[in-house]
Amino acid sequence: FQCFQNLGEEKHFVFLNKEIEPSSVSETAPLFGGLKKELARNKFSGPNFTESYCWLPAAWGYDVIAISHQGNDPLLYIPPILMFLQRQSAYRALSKTTGVSLIVCPGWKKAQLVFDLLKTYGKGCGVLHPMLIILGQNKEAASHVQVRGCEVVVTTPYSLLRLLEQNRWLLHRLCHLVLDEVEVLFSDSTEQVFTILDCYKKATSQAQGNPLHQTIAVGTQWNKHLTRLMKEFMNDPYIVIMVIEAAAICGNVQQVVQPCMNSNKITELLKILEFTHRSPQKVLVFTDSVSEVDMIHKALKNNSIVSLKKHKESKCNASCVSERWRKMPSSGTPVVLVLTDDCLEPLGITDATCVIHFSFPSLRILGQRLQSMTDNFCTLRKDSSIDQEHIKAKSVILLTENISCHTPEVLGYLQHAEAEIPHELHDLAARMLESEDDKKLRRPLCASLKTFGICKNRTTCPDRHQINLSIDMAQNIPDEMIKTCEHVWIVPLHIVHATNYFGRIVEEHKDQYAILAGEMNSYFKVPGHQISVNTVEKSVFYALYEGALYHRVQVVDIPAKEEEKSVCKVTIKYIDEGRTSQVNGDQLLHLPARFQSLPPQAVEFVVCRVKPIDNEMEWNPKVTDDIHHKIKGKLHHAKIVHTLGKTLWVDPMIGVARLSSVKVWVNEYNIRSEILCTGLGTDNPEHLAEIQKLCGHVQVWDPAENLEHFVKEDTAGLEKASSPPAMLRQENSPESCSTSGTCPHGKPPCDVAQTEEAEDSKLHHQKCCHPEIKWFQDKETVTLKVKILSAADAKCEFSKEKVVFSASSGEKLYLADLALQESILAEKSKCVIKTTEAVIVLAKEKPGAWCKLLKSKNIHVSLDFQHWEELEEESPFSVG
Repeated sequence: FQCFQNLGEEKHFVFLNKEIEPSSVSETAPLFGGLKKELARNKFSGPNFTESYCWLPAAWGYDVIAISHQGNDPLLYIPPILMFLQRQSAYRALSKTTGVSLIVCPGWKKAQLVFDLLKTYGKGCGVLHPMLIILGQNKEAASHVQVRGCEVVVTTPYSLLRLLEQNRWLLHRLCHLVLDEVEVLFSDSTEQVFTILDCYKKATSQAQGNPLHQTIAVGTQWNKHLTRLMKEFMNDPYIVIMVIEAAAICGNVQQVVQPCMNSNKITELLKILEFTHRSPQKVLVFTDSVSEVDMIHKALKNNSIVSLKKHKESKCNASCVSERWRKMPSSGTPVVLVLTDDCLEPLGITDATCVIHFSFPSLRILGQRLQSMTDNFCTLRKDSSIDQEHIKAKSVILLTENISCHTPEVLGYLQHAEAEIPHELHDLAARMLESEDDKKLRRPLCASLKTFGICKNRTTCPDRHQINLSIDMAQNIPDEMIKTCEHVWIVPLHIVHATNYFGRIVEEHKDQYAILAGEMNSYFKVPGHQISVNTVEKSVFYALYEGALYHRVQVVDIPAKEEEKSVCKVTIKYIDEGRTSQVNGDQLLHLPARFQSLPPQAVEFVVCRVKPIDNEMEWNPKVTDDIHHKIKGKLHHAKIVHTLGKTLWVDPMIGVARLSSVKVWVNEYNIRSEILCTGLGTDNPEHLAEIQKLCGHVQVWDPAENLEHFVKEDTAGLEKASSPPAMLRQENSPESCSTSGTCPHGKPPCDVAQTEEAEDSKLHHQKCCHPEIKWFQDKETVTLKVKILSAADAKCEFSKEKVVFSASSGEKLYLADLALQESILAEKSKCVIKTTEAVIVLAKEKPGAWCKLLKSKNIHVSLDFQHWEELEEESPFSVG
C-alpha cells in the first residue's frame, strides 16, 4: 500500500494500493468534451480530491473500491461511467449486443437521485437511455419490464432480484456493476447483494469471447464484506481510501479495548507495555492534558522504560523530538513517546507500531492518532489462522468508568472493525444515548417511530425517542369527539405520506366545526367584516381566505429579518386541517373571539400494521400519491387502537361512499389493504406493540385495554359502531350504516349494503323487533353477535340454510329469521346467551370464505369491525 498524507494546503489523506496520477482540474480529467461542457453547465466545481483519484481507473475500465467522506456522492462514478459508454470500441467484443451498466442503490430515494443525475449529465454523451426500475412484490410487474435499448439501469437489490426472476438474461449483457453506498448495501441487504454478485459471476463466466466486465464499489465506511468482494468478485481492484479510520481497518490494525478503573490507568498502561521481544516496538501514548503527559512520562522512567514526552509547554521543539524518535534504540524493548494530540502533526510520525489512547478519543481524534501507524498498515485481512503473525499495528483504548459523549460513535467504529468489545463499552454507550435523548426533549417525537414503531438511525436522528408529557399531552382530543370509544368518522385533509395524515373527526349528530365554518363564511361575506391585520403576532389566531373558504390559522413563525418589513412572509398552521404554509402577512384577517372558542380540530392519524417493503423507512411516492388521491377530503370509518395527545393510531381505516340509488352507505376500500395491493407495502405486526411500549409509563386512553369482552361473558359488549354523521346523511337514508366491503382495485363488492325487506309475515313485524346483528367468519365457522340485553326465553332453531332466533328483553320481543346464503351443519351449530348479547356460532358445511351472509338484504345485519383484522388475509371483503 502507498500512503500519502497532508497533501496540499487542505492536508488530505489518501491510502492507495496502486499508484494513481490524480487529475485535480477538469481540463485534465479523463472525460470527453461534451461531458465536460455539461458538467460546467450545471456548475460542477470538481473534480474534488476523491474524484481526482477515482475517475481515472474507473474511466479506463478497472475495478475500483473507493471509501471517502464523499463516498455517497454519485458523481464519484457517474462521469467516468458515462465517458466509458461513449467509447464504443469497448463493446466490440460483445458482437451485436449492447452492454448494460447496472447501478445498485440502497433504496428507492437514492436510486431516484442517481437516475435524475444520469438524465442531466447524460445530455453530454449524445443519446443516453437510462432506466429506473423499482419493483414491488407483484410478480406481474417484473414480467412487463423491458430493458432493450437501455444503456444504464438504476435499481435496488430487492428490485433487481425480482427482475432477475423473470429476466435472468439481463446479467449476460452486464458490463459495469456499480454498488452505491456499499456499506449500506452490505449492512441492510447482505444476502441479496451476494446473491446478485454470485449470479453476475456465473453469467460472466459463461459469456462468449472476452467482453469487458467492471465492478465499482463506493461508500463512506469500510465494511467487512468488502474483503470477500475484492477476493471473489473483483480483478485486482484499485483501492482508494480517503478516510484514515477505514484505512486502518483495511490495513488490519488490531483494535483493543481495555477496561480499567480511572484510578488504575497507569498500572494498566504498564501491563500493556510488557511486549514480547520478537520485534521492536515504537509506542505512542496519547492524552489530552499536559499534566497527564508529565505524570505518565515520570511513571515510565520509574519503571525503566525508554520514554520521550511532547506537549505545548515542552522546551524541546518538534524537530528535536522527531529526530530523537528516529534514532532511539530498537533492541526489543519498547520505545515510548507520550504526547498530546496537538503535537502529532508537527512531528510527522508514521512508523509507530502501537498507539495507546490514555484519554478517550472522539472518532476524529482516533483517526488522527491511527494515522501515526500508516507505515505499518498491512494489505492482508483477517481471513486465515495465520493472520495474527501479519499484524504490525495495534490500537489500545483504555476504557474507564467515566462516560464520554464520543462513546457511541467510537463503539460504532469498533463494531465495523470487528473488534472484541467489552460489555462496559456497550453500557457506557447506552447511557450516553439516554443522555443525548434527554437533550432532545424539546424536539418533535420521531416521525419514523410513530408511523412504523422503529427508528433505524437513532444515533443520528435529530428527533426525540421518548415521551415528553409537556409536548405530547399538551393538547388532547376533546372527549365529545371520541365519545364512541373506539369507532370514529374521520376526514383526512393533509396527507403527509401513505400512512400518516392530518384531518378532522366528524361528530355523529351535530358537527360543531361544520356549524362554525358556515357561520364564518356568512360573517366574512358581510362588507366591512374583512379587517386586515396591521401587526402580525406569533401564536395568535387569524382568518385566511383561500379556495373560496375562510380558514382559521395560527402564526407559528415570523422570520427575524422580516419583522421590520411592512409586508412580511409568515409561516401559518391551518388549525383545523394540520397543514402549514407561508403567506404574506397582509392576507391575514382579524378573527372574532366567538370563532376562536371551538378548539383546533386538526388531529393526526397513523394507520397501523403496514410499512414499506425492503427495509425502507420512507414510502415510495407512488404509494403516497395513490393514497392521497383516494382519501383526501373523503369520509372514512376508523377504529382507534391507541391515542397520544392529538395523535390517533387507527386500524382499520375504511373509506365509505353513499349509494344514492338505494340510500345506503357502503365500504369502498380499506387503506391498509390498498397499500398492500400496490406491492410496495408489507405487514408490520410489531407496530402497535412498539407504540404501546413507547407509551408504557404514560397514562393515555387505550381502547386495546377494553377488549376483554371477547373472553369474558360478564363484561359489556362494544358500543354500537356509529352511523355516518348527520351532516353527511340524506333525509331518508337508513338509520344504520352498513359495513359491507368491496374487493381491491374496484372489483364488485362481495356483499352489498343491507336494505330493509320483509323477512317474515306481517304479524311478526307488528309484534316483534329485529335485533342488531354483527357477524364475522373464519374458514370453519360464522359467528353472529345478537345485541340484546338480559335475554329471556331465548330460542334458536337451526336448519341447513336458515337460522331463527327469538327472545324477550324487558317488555320487547325480538325475532331474527335469517335465510342464509350458504349451507350449515345444523347439528354442530350452537347459541350461547350472555349478559349483553347472544352469540350464535354456525358450522359451515364446506370450509372456506362466504362472500355474504344472507340471501336477502337486511339493514340490521352487518360485518363486525372488531374482527376484521383477524381475517384480512383470506376474507373476500376489503378489510383490515
